[in-house]
Amino acid sequence: MSAEISRREARRAAVFLLYQWDVTGTPLGSLHEGEVDEYTRQVTDAVAAHAPELDARITAASDEWTADRLGAVERNVLRDEVVLDEAITLAKRYASDEAGRLVNGILGRIVREKAA
Repeated sequence: MSAEISRREARRAAVFLLYQWDVTGTPLGSLHEGEVDEYTRQVTDAVAAHAPELDARITAASDEWTADRLGAVERNVLRDEVVLDEAITLAKRYASDEAGRLVNGILGRIVREKAA
């Protein structure tokens, strides 16, 4: 059994696993060294299982950007539906400041639509 990690660390690991899966087409976790904790595995499995639906929501929430036009990091941060601030931080850290603004706008719209 793997050691427990914080939810933030698990979500970060999930974004990396999803990125690898998305870019390479290999099975989830096959490129990861070491064990994957249970929460990370649950998140990645759920996101992978619902990727087309999540991509449709991302596309609907972003005016001119279809999910397939986004960078793999941005797309998988959005798919993971990370807490808004964490999503923006991850996008800025691993993609760019512009990606952070893009993720902020799209997630903001998704959150507003869910609330409506």
